[in-house]
Amino acid sequence: MAKCEICDKEVKFSLQVSHSHRRTARTFKPNVQTVKVNDNGATKKMHVCTRCLKSGKVQRAI
Repeated sequence: MAKCEICDKEVKFSLQVSHSHRRTARTFKPNVQTVKVNDNGATKKMHVCTRCLKSGKVQRAI
C-alpha cells in the first residue's frame, strides 16, 4: 500500500522519455513505512511516509 494516511501522498504516474523520444509508462512511489503511532492515547499501526515521520507530524509509539 503506497499511500500516506497523514498527508495522502500516493503513487504518481508519468512517462519516461528516452533520447530517441520513445515513451514508456513509469511510476513514482512514496517511501511509505508501517509504524506504530500514538493516536489520542491509543496505539495503532498506520502507513506513514518518511517526510511526515521526519517532520514530526506523527508521534511514534515505543
